[in-house]
Amino acid sequence: MSKDNKIAGTYEVSPASGYAGDVAPATAWKILSDSKDAILIDVRTRAEWNYVGVPDLTPLAKKPALVEWQVFPSMQPNPEFVSAVAGAIANKGAPLLFLCRSGARSAAAAKAMTAAGYSICLNVADGFEGPLDAQAKRGAAGGWKAAGLPWRQT
Repeated sequence: MSKDNKIAGTYEVSPASGYAGDVAPATAWKILSDSKDAILIDVRTRAEWNYVGVPDLTPLAKKPALVEWQVFPSMQPNPEFVSAVAGAIANKGAPLLFLCRSGARSAAAAKAMTAAGYSICLNVADGFEGPLDAQAKRGAAGGWKAAGLPWRQT
């Protein structure tokens, strides 16, 4: 059984095009807990990390990798993204969990790293803050924070 099948067979993974799939924030936490090789890659901007907060993986004795998919303030794609992640993570079979604000940038990052040869690239669905709610605000309708997972303000 390949590692891809082990992830899909063990955890609830929604199919996606161009990468291993989408997982709920709680499932991402479970994968990070169960696999010593699993890495959370937060692809939001420095401004988001500083002003909105970051996942706190201290209970797992891990730290998230912080690599911007788009560079603030221009929001232009980061031309060094793939090389930065590849330079930091040599194991192309390690589960990589990508997180952004609401799940779009992280899906693009998962596709890019899959194209670079990484076999288990997962998007954390709904991201850190989740989708907009009925009042056009983020944070209550889904995502890492709404799931009650650890996070901290920097």
